[in-house]
Amino acid sequence: MRRAPSFLDIGKVRQGRGMLLRLRRFVEDRRGVGAIEFAIVAPLLLMAYVGAFEITMGITASRKVSRASSTVSDLLTQSNSTSKATLDTMNEVVKKVIAPYSVGAAYTLKITGITVAPDGTAKVAWSRDQAAGTPYAKGKPVTLPSELDAKDTFIVRTELTVPYSILLLAPNLDSRLNQITLGRTSYFRQRTGKLIECTDC
Repeated sequence: MRRAPSFLDIGKVRQGRGMLLRLRRFVEDRRGVGAIEFAIVAPLLLMAYVGAFEITMGITASRKVSRASSTVSDLLTQSNSTSKATLDTMNEVVKKVIAPYSVGAAYTLKITGITVAPDGTAKVAWSRDQAAGTPYAKGKPVTLPSELDAKDTFIVRTELTVPYSILLLAPNLDSRLNQITLGRTSYFRQRTGKLIECTDC
């Protein structure tokens, strides 16, 4: 024989229905969704903005390094002779071309005059670095890029490397993690004559 539901059973059913109704209301409630979505998306948008900014600044700095290297070679190939004093002024040329970026204390600049024989063999004629030193010994053989196809000529090679700091939001980060090295090597042939002589190198 089926038992009639008691008041206790009816109360439990109503309580269960009430909980289901509240749960359904909670699931269907859309208030605050925008705030939650913003809290999730905002950091990603900020990271994308900072990343795009860093990439743009890095590309600009890289182009300036390339231009500085080419400018040094270009200036030196416009004359038949040079000197230690002239080569040393190229440090200032690099700084002015790269501005407003800073070359920093760890940058390197190696300027090399290269004599290329008719058979294509190349040797160092003179060299100078950013510290007024001689990075390459006179007469040292030089391997030129194959695409240069240079014979019986004189070439000025400029090797420039500049440290570039990244991660604007973490400037105090370890320098090994927030610094990259931008570099460029340019080759220019002499404009007039057969040789660019360094008178006191």
